[in-house]
Amino acid sequence: MIKRLIECDKKLVMRFVVSLLLCIALTVAFFSVSAWAATSEAPAAETVESGLKPGDYLDNEAVDVGNDAGSSVLQELIGVDASQPLEVILLLTLLALAPSLLIMMTCFTRIVIVLSFLRSAMQTQSTPPNMVITGMALFLTLFIMAPVFGEINEVAYQPYVNEEITTEQALEAATGPIKTFMLKQTSTDDLDFFIDLANIEAPEGGFTEEYIQNDLSLTVIVPSFMISELKRAFQMGFMLFIPFLIIDLVVGSTLMSMGMMMLPPAMISMPFKILIFVLADGWNLLIGSVVSSYNW
Repeated sequence: MIKRLIECDKKLVMRFVVSLLLCIALTVAFFSVSAWAATSEAPAAETVESGLKPGDYLDNEAVDVGNDAGSSVLQELIGVDASQPLEVILLLTLLALAPSLLIMMTCFTRIVIVLSFLRSAMQTQSTPPNMVITGMALFLTLFIMAPVFGEINEVAYQPYVNEEITTEQALEAATGPIKTFMLKQTSTDDLDFFIDLANIEAPEGGFTEEYIQNDLSLTVIVPSFMISELKRAFQMGFMLFIPFLIIDLVVGSTLMSMGMMMLPPAMISMPFKILIFVLADGWNLLIGSVVSSYNW
């Protein structure tokens, strides 16, 4: 395949190779300059007088640190100091993954799938558009998750801002409300399925609620919650399709009996779907059903 690609378009392959080599060279140069700047900032005399060796960091409290080596976030989390470029790359990676983690650990997935099923069942093509569906799902997520976010702010964020707990303690406290919310929405079968896949041995008292809440890892709870959310979203989508499918059957049989073979049934059924949905106050019924489907 690569040989065929080279024979078809050599210029494209050469541009790709040159771009790749240029990116590698720039990355190496960036880290080299950063390492040289880090070593040149502190004179060797000060290092000898203070009794510190290269790579050592100061064992200071969080309130006393400034720009010294002890102020590293990674040092506080895992006890290992890191250079500034590496820390920046890791923080940017976490920021890039944060939206995906929040989306898959909240009720966003179920809401956006149900709204997409509604649009498909009504056959309105791109109405409402994806931006409207995503925005509606996002604000409904904030509405449903408001108690959970409030609890996280109370038990984790505010104590951390007031310097009452460390970063590691704040992260551990913040996972408690999220775990509670996800476990209430996760079915027992899905949770047992991922526990079996992870080959987790049962404790002495079995998988009690206390053990699942406090000791079970998020790597097991999160995929179980995702599968449960997808299952419930598809069940709600099936229930949405039933009334609109009946309208399609009635319109299709009517057109067949009248001999209108060339007229698309969707062109006739779509206005009736919209009319019935509006007259039945469908938006309130749908949003109310989605919100009430979550266990508190």
